[in-house]
Amino acid sequence: MTEDFATEKQQAAAWFRTLRDQIVEAFEGLEQSHISGPLSDRAPGMFDVTTTKRSADDGGDAGGGLMSVMRGGRVFEKVGVNVSEVYGTLGDAAQKSMAARGVPGIADDPRFWASGISLVAHMQNPHAPAVHMNTRMFWTPHAWWFGGGSDLNPCIEYAEDTDHFHAAQKAHLDPHGSEHYPRLKAWADEYFYIPHRNRGRGVGGIFMDDHNSGDWQADFALTQDIGRAFLPAFVPLVEKRRSQEWSDADKDAQLVHRGLYAEYNLVYDRGTKFGLATGHDANAVLMSLPPLAKWV
Repeated sequence: MTEDFATEKQQAAAWFRTLRDQIVEAFEGLEQSHISGPLSDRAPGMFDVTTTKRSADDGGDAGGGLMSVMRGGRVFEKVGVNVSEVYGTLGDAAQKSMAARGVPGIADDPRFWASGISLVAHMQNPHAPAVHMNTRMFWTPHAWWFGGGSDLNPCIEYAEDTDHFHAAQKAHLDPHGSEHYPRLKAWADEYFYIPHRNRGRGVGGIFMDDHNSGDWQADFALTQDIGRAFLPAFVPLVEKRRSQEWSDADKDAQLVHRGLYAEYNLVYDRGTKFGLATGHDANAVLMSLPPLAKWV
């Protein structure tokens, strides 16, 4: 049995909210500073913020969060940054999922608590890569763990962009041990693989799940640096590519790649399945889907 972990839960939820605030500020800054190149004559995009609520089976409070979405900006066609803190009792489907992952005692005491940040950005410019990031903590009376990571999803690949993204991840992970980056990179390559397409959905990144070394503070510090790596890994790529001219063929390639992204999120993504199974706001769970996509 784990302790109640009230202090640790509070620390983790506060950190995810802080990271959310930093990312929202940085992304609105990218919109404001885009003053030349395609779509720079538009008004800069701003986030619309909605409070989300999760209802318990008895109709009582079960937590919620903030859903922040920007649509139709200069730089971002659609980007969502969600943060949540939810709790309650796992339903039958979620209990079976937890049991399958090796969590003991779920059927006897199915209480849970979870908090995290989830981000997906779909860009206006086909040369600027789409990106996904999340970090989270999950607790039951029987176990706790961290998870998350970030991965890059360009429709037009640039080797130097991929190298920069991975180098930033490695630089943030290496202080915690040189074994983390290669392990989490390999995990991302496996997790974000699309079997029915025989390919990954992007150029990879880092990913971990069910992470519990037994040292909560060390695991929390690692998770924080996974989150801290995101802006220095991604923002320079946007600044480099947002003013690049694009063709109709480039835009078509972007829409086709978005179809690939949607397939993965709807068929395989564990977070999508868990969010829907636990009754979280469906719009927040499906925020990751692109505004437009195409299949050939």
